[in-house]
Amino acid sequence: MKIICVGRNYAAHIAELDNEKPADPVLFMKPDSAILLKKNPFLIPHFSNEVHHEVEILVKIDKIGKHIDQKFAHKYYNEIGLGIDFTARDLQQQLKEQGLPWEKAKSFDGSAVVGKFLPKSKFESVDNIAFRLEKNGKVVQEANTALLLWKIDTLIEYISKYFTLKIGDIIFTGTPAGVGKVRANDVLTGFIEDKELFSVKVK
Repeated sequence: MKIICVGRNYAAHIAELDNEKPADPVLFMKPDSAILLKKNPFLIPHFSNEVHHEVEILVKIDKIGKHIDQKFAHKYYNEIGLGIDFTARDLQQQLKEQGLPWEKAKSFDGSAVVGKFLPKSKFESVDNIAFRLEKNGKVVQEANTALLLWKIDTLIEYISKYFTLKIGDIIFTGTPAGVGKVRANDVLTGFIEDKELFSVKVK
């Protein structure tokens, strides 16, 4: 399986990092070794002093597809989840300044929290899903998929132009505003609507 991540997909997050709005979705990958094992804490890596949390809606692919038309995209997934794309922001900035890829800052071991998944049928529309991240009981990120610049089915069409989607692949759809630094002993808890889908301790 592979993890395909989308960057700069919420306008407020683009603004908070002073980035430019892209003309097309920004894609990058995480290897399966980036997935944080269930019940394990997130260990702040030794090479970064500024790791940020980025909560994101996840889509799990359950059908093989290539060059998928947007109007058929809904047939390629039946589950919606929530996760965190941990980012070594200081390292990412250094790499960006040098015009280098982001993988070391985005794809290190344990950098992808994959929480529980819910049936797509639970939602009236995948384009209207409220979600949030709490840090130590306080809401730090909160949004709705209605605010995505590129909606889920549009992303599937775009991604499948470049990568064959396979059963078990996971799409991280982008993070909203409110990203911030994590510190040892923080507890990060993610919710879709009022259902808790993950809780991770930072060490």
